[in-house]
Amino acid sequence: MATTTAARRRAMAKVEYDAFLAVCPSRELLDRISDKWVTLILCALGGGPANPDHDGTGEPRPMRYSELARLLAGVSQKMLTQTLRSLERDGFVTRTVTPTVPVTVTYEVTELGLSLYQAVRGLKVWAETHMDTVLLNRETYDTTPAEG
Repeated sequence: MATTTAARRRAMAKVEYDAFLAVCPSRELLDRISDKWVTLILCALGGGPANPDHDGTGEPRPMRYSELARLLAGVSQKMLTQTLRSLERDGFVTRTVTPTVPVTVTYEVTELGLSLYQAVRGLKVWAETHMDTVLLNRETYDTTPAEG
């Protein structure tokens, strides 16, 4: 009986990932990365605005928790904390605590996070670019009498 190494077992399991299957762990990952706060946090850390006039295509840079909270209008402290923790757990961001008074906590996107940032940045830009058309379509749909 041949033994299977851990690397071989992981490789075999990877072949079996299929997000169309209810039990596939990639579904949980898709659920997490499709969250609006994940998208916006990664866009901020991956090259987000250093100032309000910036187009968001800058270089990745570390950001303090308070800076992220100010930038992400509408995010609650609880949601920002939970989202950052999940991103850290999955390896998309790193958290650095500097023992100052008060304590300084910064977040920085990892290489894995940068690869995801490349994908989600396109979604953010697409949404911003096509919002007028979507709003017009919604208005047309909502004011058109239903058939049947």
